[in-house]
Order: sequence, then C-alpha cells, then structure tokens
Amino acid sequence: MAKKYSSLLLFLLLLLDSLPNFNASPEYSRPPPRPAIFAGPTRSKSEPEQVHISLVGKDHMRVTWITSHKHETSIVEYGTSPGNYDKSSMTGERMSYRYFFYNSGEIHHITIGSLGPNKTYYYRCGGNGPEFSFKTPPSTFPIEFAIVGDLGQTEWTASTLEHIGSKDYDVLLLPGDLSYADTQQPLWDSFGRLVEPYASKRPWMVTHGNHEIETFPIIYRHGFRAYNSRWLMPYQQSGSTSNLYYSFDVAGCHVIMLGSYVDFDAQSDQYTWLQGDLAKVDRGVTPWIFVLVHVPWYNTNLAHKGEGESMRKSMEELLYNARVDVVFAGHVHAYERFTRVYDNKADQCGPIYMTIGDGGNREGLAMIFENPSPSISMFREASFGHGRLKVYNETHAHWSWHRNNEANNTFMADELWLKSFASSKSCLPHHEKFQEMKDEL
Repeated sequence: MAKKYSSLLLFLLLLLDSLPNFNASPEYSRPPPRPAIFAGPTRSKSEPEQVHISLVGKDHMRVTWITSHKHETSIVEYGTSPGNYDKSSMTGERMSYRYFFYNSGEIHHITIGSLGPNKTYYYRCGGNGPEFSFKTPPSTFPIEFAIVGDLGQTEWTASTLEHIGSKDYDVLLLPGDLSYADTQQPLWDSFGRLVEPYASKRPWMVTHGNHEIETFPIIYRHGFRAYNSRWLMPYQQSGSTSNLYYSFDVAGCHVIMLGSYVDFDAQSDQYTWLQGDLAKVDRGVTPWIFVLVHVPWYNTNLAHKGEGESMRKSMEELLYNARVDVVFAGHVHAYERFTRVYDNKADQCGPIYMTIGDGGNREGLAMIFENPSPSISMFREASFGHGRLKVYNETHAHWSWHRNNEANNTFMADELWLKSFASSKSCLPHHEKFQEMKDEL
C-alpha cells in the first residue's frame, strides 16, 4: 500500500512539474522544457543521503546530510586517504521540519576542520554508508568559481551539472532557485539526491530565490522553512542574523550573498549589515569583491522586467562606493553581460553586472529581449549553460560562459578579462580615496 501511495505521489509531482508556469510574464513565451527528473532514494533509511558541503570560515567545512531514521548519529569521520579516518567531528546541529503532511528526514549539519588548503579529504557521514571525498579551495590565487543560477531538476539541469563537473573548479556559487520544489517537499529530497555527486565534492555556496519562499497564509507566513533547514550557510560568521544573506572570504575574494526577498531598504537589517560588511573589507588583503543576488538589477529581457529596481535604488550606491567588481544574478532564464554600470549609465567605476539564470529550470528559457539592445548590454543569449570565473591574481581574472548544447565543454560562447578595482588608482573605494588624501596632506 505504501509503495502504491509513493508511486502515485511521484506521478502527481511529475505532472505538476510539467504544467506551464502561469505566473510567467505575459510579454514572452517559453519553449517546451526538457522532461523533469525525480531522483528517488537508492540507499537504506539508516544511510546518509543528499550529502553536500559548504565553507565555514577560513579552514572549516560544513557537511550536511539527511537520514530517514531519527536516531542516527551526527558524526563525520574524515582523513587524507581513502578509508582511513583519523579525525572525527560531532560539532554542529541537527534539525527537521514539517510542511503540512510532509515530515522531513533528520537533517545533520556537522562542521569539520581545521583543514589544509587545496587538499583532498575522504569522509563518511553518520558512521556508515558510502565514502565521499572533497577538495578544499586554495588559500591563495589562483581560484576558480563555477557559477550557475535557477537549476531546477530537468534533463537540462543534468546537462548543466555534467558540463560543470567535466572540468575542475574550487567553489560553486548559486544565486537562487535551487530545487523548484514550490511547496512540493519531496522535490527538495529529489534535488538533494540529484546534486549530491557534485555538491559532496566541492563546496556549494548558495542564496535564495523566489522558488525558495514557500509561504502559505497564516500557517507558513515567514517562508524559507525547507531552504533554511536544508541549506545552512555561514551567515553567523559574517555577522549576519539571517541565513538569507551573508558573506565569506576565500583566497583573496570577498563574496557577498544578498537576499532579494528580505527587507533591503535603508532601515532594514540587511542594509545595515551590508554597509558594515563592505566597510570591513581590506582590499590590500582581499582585492576582489563579488556579489550574488537573485533578481537582476539590470536586465534587458522582457522576463521579470523591472523587478529588481527597488533593490537597486536602495543598495546600488553601497556597492558602487565600495567598488564591487562583479554582480551576478539569476531569476531571468537567459544569460546577459553588461558593461560597468552605475545608475543606468556606463561608468568605469561601477560593477559589471551579469545574469546567469540559465541552469536548466522546468520553465524553459526567457526568449525575448528588448530591441534594439541598450548600449550598456554587451552580450545576451537565451540558452542554458553556466559560467566560470578564474581569478588568477590580485589584479586579473577571466570570465567565460559555456552553452550546454556545445559538444566541446571547454568552448567559450562569451568571455572577458577583468581587472580588479583594488589595482585601479582612478577607481579606489571612497574610504580609501579619503585615506589617500589624508596621507598626501
């Protein structure tokens, strides 16, 4: 009976996943998506599944996994050779949640370390189950990020993940819209299984999108229940009071994850936190600043046109004055790269803005752009793919965007060399300009 119920539930979930998106803007239509994927359980209820890792501070890693049984041990055993676990940790927390008739498994979050940079570790969760391995990021340049938004779980998603995994990288950055569960909680479990082969090997640092909100009037008014339980990020280490926005440092790069669906006006906690976070960055030690946010502030696609405008008006000046190098966004299911921009005009001291919401979601691509193209938009295309950001040193980085439908995974459909603001005398951050003037006096 239980097996029959499970099969019926799976059928209904896949049916819901294939329905058109009636919330889509009426100005554009999307092509048919590839079929949805539902990844069912393959291990016993006592074994860990949906394993993924994330950075915590300079030399620690958080290992997250789920067990169906509630009484499994929260322990991670690890070492530098296969099957030889000379260290272990039980430091962390475990949690579970309910959503209507759904009860999650036991979600374990255990922090391990300290760990050496650029080093491979082998680990096992909960004292049993399969062995996994990961490589820690380097502590110095060069470092490479894989960047992709709006993943979902379709055959396009599988293609994107395959392309990402075909070439090594150090950290994956995801600007929102992970599972596209949209209140259908078993789809969160399916997503965790789908990404485990990749998210268990390299740290995944994520922020939320609209598909993570999952509110329901009166009962679940605050939203993000599944997201906050499953994808715990190192927000406390950056002084944030919310898992929905945070920052972290890795190998000379300061990465800020902003929340499009959290208050962001000048009186908000997020605004105050961002102001303080940017002021702490020492560009002599951390020359690069990258920001990720779900809803793009600049967008020439008719999909979601203008949705990021209020956040842009509130926070853009903070990023501009701090000389943020690049801002990545998702939400729009296409790729677009802008020139350096501030207040809707080309500005050599503004960030480069990029939309990378093309991971493989069930809704398809956003096909229609403004015509003619505004002068600040340098490259745009409605194709599924992912981006690569390789930061070579304190001054230079290389960006490339890769289409999924290229047979050659290394082919770059778009690329750009970047020079850091930390190495620019004409575009120093405002507080550094002030200090420079004081030194001259």
